[in-house]
Amino acid sequence: MFRLSLILVTSLLLSLSARADGPSRVIISVKDQKLMVMGNGEKLATYPVSTSKFGLGDQWGRMTTPLGFLQVAQKIGDHAPVGAVFRSRRFTGEILKPNAPGRDPVITRIIWLRGLEPSNAHAFSRCIYIHGTPEEKLIGKPASYGCIRMKSSDVTDLYAQLPLGAIVEIVADGLPKVPKAPRGAVFTIGNPKEEGKKLGTPNVRTKGSEETVRKSVESNRPQRSGHRA
Repeated sequence: MFRLSLILVTSLLLSLSARADGPSRVIISVKDQKLMVMGNGEKLATYPVSTSKFGLGDQWGRMTTPLGFLQVAQKIGDHAPVGAVFRSRRFTGEILKPNAPGRDPVITRIIWLRGLEPSNAHAFSRCIYIHGTPEEKLIGKPASYGCIRMKSSDVTDLYAQLPLGAIVEIVADGLPKVPKAPRGAVFTIGNPKEEGKKLGTPNVRTKGSEETVRKSVESNRPQRSGHRA
């Protein structure tokens, strides 16, 4: 039954990905090293990112970036200061500035992804995040240990836009060519009626939003030893 449900969900997602006017979502391009936020078939924002320097995949024991459809499973760091250092998804109290020498921790915000396809089924247990990094000088080229790295200012902005359950697609090719949304346009990521009802999260505006998404629930699963992003 689970396998059948997974197949049905995957088929639905694949069909939606072919539609430029499909639901709002995030697309991450490994080729371009960019992340694009889409709404109503239009481009809302684009940010530079860094994917894994070890390549693509979802195998255990390899620090690679998985491809395919994933979902925002947890959000951690609602009110943490920019540059806040996280260890095992907990704020240590330390704050780092961009390009601080000799350090490479997870900082500022954590958007924890769960795979929705057999090809990325290990993403959650492998602790694949979208997160901030102090190594901002490396953003724009593969430099991570599997996660999606962003500048602290960018990941803070993205964090405010994405509710729990939002769809994130990671592709090997370039970003799709879509029209840019009109200046000042406001959209909601995902289906606000259904997602808000199911997840208990408020609708989140894409620009300048100060609304708080539901408090993140820390997982009891310990972070795997040696995990770096």
